[in-house]
Amino acid sequence: MGPSAALLSLQPCFGRGPTACMAAAAPPAPAPACLGFKNLMETCTVSVQRAEGRALNVPLIAPFTIASSRLDGVGNVAVRVELSNGCVGWGESPVLPHVTAEDQPFALSAAAEACRALKESPGKTLGLVLDEIHGMLPGHSFASVRAGIEMALIDAVANSIGVPLWRLFGGFSNMITTDITIPIVSPVEAAELASKYRVQGFKTLKLKVGKNLTADIEVLKAIRAVHPDCLFILDANEGYNSEEAIQVLQTLHEMEVTPILFEQPVHRDDWKGLGHVSHVAKTKYGVSVAADESCRSLDDVKKIVKEDLAHVVNIKLAKVGVLGALEIIDLARESGLDLMIGGMVETRLAMGFAGHLAAGLGCFKFIDLDTPILLAEDPVLEGYEVSGPIYKFTNARGHGGFLHWDNIVW
Repeated sequence: MGPSAALLSLQPCFGRGPTACMAAAAPPAPAPACLGFKNLMETCTVSVQRAEGRALNVPLIAPFTIASSRLDGVGNVAVRVELSNGCVGWGESPVLPHVTAEDQPFALSAAAEACRALKESPGKTLGLVLDEIHGMLPGHSFASVRAGIEMALIDAVANSIGVPLWRLFGGFSNMITTDITIPIVSPVEAAELASKYRVQGFKTLKLKVGKNLTADIEVLKAIRAVHPDCLFILDANEGYNSEEAIQVLQTLHEMEVTPILFEQPVHRDDWKGLGHVSHVAKTKYGVSVAADESCRSLDDVKKIVKEDLAHVVNIKLAKVGVLGALEIIDLARESGLDLMIGGMVETRLAMGFAGHLAAGLGCFKFIDLDTPILLAEDPVLEGYEVSGPIYKFTNARGHGGFLHWDNIVW
């Protein structure tokens, strides 16, 4: 399926068959403000009649270069689940070199196996079905595929009961404000991007650094010249050692620039270095440090909390899955860690889901869900309204979840 053919339109699930989630299909009562996702997992019976994963290939506007890799296009996996009542849900499994364990052929194969199991396991609660998927696709090695399957199932159920995901996940808000990412580019290119994003209303720029210390500083200066009031997030993607990371902060301090966040300054396994940078960044410069690549499981977050290694953890559904993300969010909130939500260069399928989650929970201090803006053409349309950095999730045209891709010959 090529991106030029993949055009999405929102279509209501209502009228295509019974819309109740339970086996005894009766017209649903008006949805309360928040149904409660955990309650739904225990009470909703799921019967899948169709499920499939297919390649989702999309070009980028420009190469996306970070300290650890370069990406010229998206090679992800889209997942479609259709319940016995006719309601459809969508998910996406992103593939990003050096971050996700899966490549696209592996992800397609794993998704196909999981989809077969879904069709052979009808009449179970949503919670039991999601547990079975976790057993089939365990740990970080299958996290991206697991996330795509989970998204599709949860979206289908949300459509069944006529409730948008942001309400299902708490109903705090139906809007988020995202930052925008500038990859590793020349100072001239960075200034051009910063100028464009300033006009579009982006106030927070996430700058990829970590490949060349001197070049990083020059890019920062160029951006500062054209967007002097912007807020900076620095994302090194493991590119520095601890001494280099602290040197960057000292240089910025001399420039009178204080980033609002320093993301993954050192290698993901350099726990000592992460803790050292976090301590110096906060005590000397007043800068919070986020663990991203170092946050790949609940156990990682427990270690971060116990040893006071970072101030923020970056939740990405492709790293830990949907249920894993909810577990980490609960632990972080209990432990006083701040939360960030990010992406892996996805279309609106995955970013729409993550945005609903962030809006509904309302607990994220940093929101980095800009990747659809970086695509040369997004095969997924609608799902949410975009105005610069603001995403608004609505109940447009009666849809219950967040997206439908119904006019594609799937």
